[in-house]
Amino acid sequence: MAGGKETPRQKMIGMMYLVLMAMLALQVSSAIIEKFILLNNSLELSSGAANKLNQETVLKIKAAVEKSGNRDADVAVMKQADEVRKASVAMINELNSLKQEIINTAGGGLNEEGSIKNPQEEGKVAELMIGGKKNGKAYALKESLNKYVGNLNNLVPNKFQMLALDGKDDPISKGQKDQRNKDFAELNFAQTPVAAALAVLSQKQTDIRRMEGEALNYLASKVGAADIKFDRVLAMVSADAKTVVAGTKFKGQMFIAASASGLTPRMSLNGAPVKVENGVGLIEFTAQGGGYNAEGIARRELKGTITIPTPSGRDTTYSMTQEYFVVKPSYQIETGTLPPLYLGCANKLSIQSPALGALWAPTFSTDGGEIIASQAKGKFTIVPSKAQLNITVSNSGNVLGSEPFRVNRVPKPSLDVRVNGAAFDERRGVAATGARSIQVVAIPDEGFKNFSPEDARFRVAQVEISLARGNRRIDGVTLNSGGGSISTLAQQAQPGDRYVIRILKVQRQNFKGVVSDVEMGTQVRTVNLY
Repeated sequence: MAGGKETPRQKMIGMMYLVLMAMLALQVSSAIIEKFILLNNSLELSSGAANKLNQETVLKIKAAVEKSGNRDADVAVMKQADEVRKASVAMINELNSLKQEIINTAGGGLNEEGSIKNPQEEGKVAELMIGGKKNGKAYALKESLNKYVGNLNNLVPNKFQMLALDGKDDPISKGQKDQRNKDFAELNFAQTPVAAALAVLSQKQTDIRRMEGEALNYLASKVGAADIKFDRVLAMVSADAKTVVAGTKFKGQMFIAASASGLTPRMSLNGAPVKVENGVGLIEFTAQGGGYNAEGIARRELKGTITIPTPSGRDTTYSMTQEYFVVKPSYQIETGTLPPLYLGCANKLSIQSPALGALWAPTFSTDGGEIIASQAKGKFTIVPSKAQLNITVSNSGNVLGSEPFRVNRVPKPSLDVRVNGAAFDERRGVAATGARSIQVVAIPDEGFKNFSPEDARFRVAQVEISLARGNRRIDGVTLNSGGGSISTLAQQAQPGDRYVIRILKVQRQNFKGVVSDVEMGTQVRTVNLY
């Protein structure tokens, strides 16, 4: 219940929901679709297990009522428990029918192996659940879910949060600009593949079983059923999530299912002691990667022991094993292909990991240059210092991989001659009395300029302009800043003469403001006069 201490199962379901919502925000690959299917299966198993426990609670309530002599007040509680049970079954059945409709209508049904034919289909999911005029089945579902919660809230002192929330009310989505303005249907079923939509509905089913269980436990406490002693003891592990990403935390709880308030068990996991609080062992360790199968999943196993004192004075030890799965983390460079880098320039890159979602906290290093971090997650600048280098990607201190990059030299600029401030037409030439100024402009390569504009700032720093007649040099001037006035030469110019322009110095200013000379070789341009 809201505000109460969460059980191990509730914590596990909560973590699954966080993973599910993070995955829904991504453009998922076929590998992630498989993870959605695994998540859905896990949620369905959890819902089924909770259903059995809830049924046992109802039976205990009935046994306690009979034992107390069927008092009117206890019989009324028993009837309330039956009503909770019936309402939960009806809501679960409604969700099951909707899941089946999604499989048949959007997923194309099942193939011969019993798998969904089109688990990646999104458009038909939105059409069914949202509809063109927001008249899809998710809107009726919202009413049913919230009505169910409202009825439960009439029975229990600590109120449950509504199951179907709009983005502005959802604790996860209200802080996200692109999510908080969506309604319940859009938030859960827009751009959502079939596999993810099924997981969303299965999550609601686990929430229903959780709420049902808490309501029944409250009713049981009113007739004393909560005090019934168990006749068997089981050693168990409750994990927040069985599937975790390498480099992230595995969290769970190891406990005795029938532990008493006066019992203080000793616990160990894989030979190491486990911290015990209120009879519950708290587990937290970093999941190690490696040994992945073709789907990028590695099976792992926990071995634990729980030792408790018995009335005879001797300790009894229970052993258990629990499997879990480590998912191989993946990342992608934002361009989709490895882009070329430019030597000594500020090359901006973005590397993201849809699989890790909110757990993506990367750092980057290189064996051939300088890495400049930015405030944006996954985005950084690299300044290469050699022709080939590798960029190593880590997350929370764990190395995920290394990517090779080729490094190009900065392409040389082209040189354009401007006469009197206008482009020069070499085929036509210039009137002998018409040229009063000559300027040479350095034009950067277009691709380089688009990729690294802060490093594509070229300039012609110095030119020599000579007036030539036949084989003789009549006069000349040396000008800085790429050119300027040639009035002294123009006074001597005659038709048939020519201006010979030698480019003496070209420079480039990089992203740090540092100016360096550009080796251009011998560059000569000619302006013919008529």
